[in-house]
Amino acid sequence: MPQIIVGFIPLVVILFLAFFAYMVPVRLWIAALASGVSISIFELIGMRFRRVPPTRIVNPKIMAEKAGLTKISVNSLEAHYLAGGNVERVVSALIAAQKANIPLSFEMAAAIDLAGRDVLEAVKMSVIPKVIQTPMVAAIAKDGIQVLATARVTVRTNLGRLVGGAGEETIIARVGEGIVTTIGSSNTHKEVLENPDSISKVVLAKGLDAGTAFEILSIDIADVDVGKNIGAQLQIAQAEADKQIAQAKAEERRAMAFAKEQEMKALVVEMRSKVEEAQAEVPKRWRMLSAREI
Repeated sequence: MPQIIVGFIPLVVILFLAFFAYMVPVRLWIAALASGVSISIFELIGMRFRRVPPTRIVNPKIMAEKAGLTKISVNSLEAHYLAGGNVERVVSALIAAQKANIPLSFEMAAAIDLAGRDVLEAVKMSVIPKVIQTPMVAAIAKDGIQVLATARVTVRTNLGRLVGGAGEETIIARVGEGIVTTIGSSNTHKEVLENPDSISKVVLAKGLDAGTAFEILSIDIADVDVGKNIGAQLQIAQAEADKQIAQAKAEERRAMAFAKEQEMKALVVEMRSKVEEAQAEVPKRWRMLSAREI
């Protein structure tokens, strides 16, 4: 029996060492100390019990410390991870914002990340604006000529409106609406073709980025082309409709005339039969009068 117990001792020691190595990431703790990150062994063990991978917290903390972001605490990073956020992406966004002199707090970056937005991409778009290509927009000038136009909208992220702000689809819809309105208010399509920049100026002055997550920097008309003559098509359609209405009315008058003719024929037949009846009664009355005289 003692021999069996002695045989289990190495196995128990190995299991204990494996469990200790898992619960206490010594190499990670040494790397944190070497990077100047103040974190204790007990905090790392606590992360294990809270089912938080220590590497997901310690490595971003080391990145932040090396970049000079010393105010971000380990508890804040751990709380963001437990809330379902991407800690590494938030820290990377904060570092990029600091390098670009963009004011961005950890709380705002965490809120943007939890809202489902790519906070790192948003910071990059604040530094390097993005160009959005609108689809072909068809509008009709006052002379009835259709004008086809596309625009390139240069935008950059407004971090203050990123949470709850509308996306690119709203920008495209508003710009398209502005193009339609501007072309529709032009007297002729030639005005639009001669001065396409007038469209971008009018649309840009409408403040279309209100309530969105972006700030519109410029709107440039990429292409303008002449479409169909909608006015002529409408006139042709109206003329065809008027023609069909006139034909219908003529057919109605023809039917009424035919009905009137049939009515008159019936009346003539009726009068003729009455005349014939009257003619047939005349000899009878004549004979009756002759018989009375005799």
